Amino acid sequence: MGSPVVYGIEDRPPLKEALPLGVQHMLAMLLSNVTIPLIIVGSLGLAAGDTALIVQMALFMAGAATLVQTYPIGPVGGRIPVIMGTSVAFVGASVAIGQEFGLASVFGACLVASLVEVALGFSIVPLRKLFPPLVTGVVLMLIGLTLIPVGMDYAAGGVGASDYGSLPNLGIAAVVFVLTLGLNQYGRGFVKYTSVLIAVIVGYVLALVLGKVTYAGIATADWFSLPRPLALGLEFHWGPILLMGFIYVISAMETIGDISGIVAAAGRDPTTSELRGGLVADGVMSGLAALFSTFPNTSYSQNVGLVNFTGVVSRHVAAIAGIMLVALGIVPKVGAAFATIPAPVIGGGGLMMFAMIFASGAAIVHRGTDLNQRNMVILAAAIGLGLGVELRPDAIQALPQGLQSLFGSGLITGGLTALILNAILPEE
Repeated sequence: MGSPVVYGIEDRPPLKEALPLGVQHMLAMLLSNVTIPLIIVGSLGLAAGDTALIVQMALFMAGAATLVQTYPIGPVGGRIPVIMGTSVAFVGASVAIGQEFGLASVFGACLVASLVEVALGFSIVPLRKLFPPLVTGVVLMLIGLTLIPVGMDYAAGGVGASDYGSLPNLGIAAVVFVLTLGLNQYGRGFVKYTSVLIAVIVGYVLALVLGKVTYAGIATADWFSLPRPLALGLEFHWGPILLMGFIYVISAMETIGDISGIVAAAGRDPTTSELRGGLVADGVMSGLAALFSTFPNTSYSQNVGLVNFTGVVSRHVAAIAGIMLVALGIVPKVGAAFATIPAPVIGGGGLMMFAMIFASGAAIVHRGTDLNQRNMVILAAAIGLGLGVELRPDAIQALPQGLQSLFGSGLITGGLTALILNAILPEE
């Protein structure tokens, strides 16, 4: 049960209240929005300048997408206090595509496939029944399971690091992990919602003391730079586009849940226009993000929790957070500063974040699904096949290269299994 409504969706709090509330929203999502692109580019071994650019654009596009959600442009936007940010659902696919085809292919696939979520937005009423809690929960569980190894690699120092698995790296990651856990469980209010951010700050200071932080990239970064399209290019391949198309379906499921959670704080269900506008904005702004050399956006669940906790449902407060993110996104030194965060610090927070995604998926299945024989079979088949190809990709090496790229993703194989079995197996 959320807090009583203090400010409704259309209410305008006084600036002296709205400003700190907007800052709180920004801080609640900031680390995730920065960490996710850092994890992707770190796995691809990009140069520091490219990394800083991607982080800068991630901040800028998160702010722009938030503003569009709060103040719609035609059918694009839900007119609701949705905080948007870089989506964790695209991490595994982006890394796999980037390693095989290059970063430009990641952006090309994200651009073309964003039309999938736009189409879902305009067709939300008849299609909603295809995504019950069983399917949504299984997909979230697979996202978490397939990302946990990535978080563990970062905690050990990053793939290919000369000190991979060293005690200092593991120690830093452990401090961040334990502190995140402790603050989340025993903190209250603002401390609880910013537990990962606080833990990362502590881990960063510890890494600084141990000599694991370098500031060379900040000195060469500009103070001010407007976004420029196609800075890192675009390439198009059918396999990556199909893979990203399915991830956009997953992102749409997440956005539907978050919009429902936000308006629930106001004591009602979302309207069709809110769902349609929110999903269309998610797809359109994710496509624009690809044009500006960063990764797709989605609604941020931690901010949904913040809305419910504070009782402040005002879209104008969310817009303040969006303005702040846009401002950060046109200062490249900010992106360069975030790029100095050492791998073990990211790993300690990321590992908890990825594991919580799995736990959230399990909770959705538990709350919204009768675990009878049929549903247990769907759950087992989806997790078994998805995790199987993720851990043993060589098992499908006899397939054509395009099918290997598609079904080598545990998220695709497991998600499609859940979707298809749920559609064809009788309820009784």
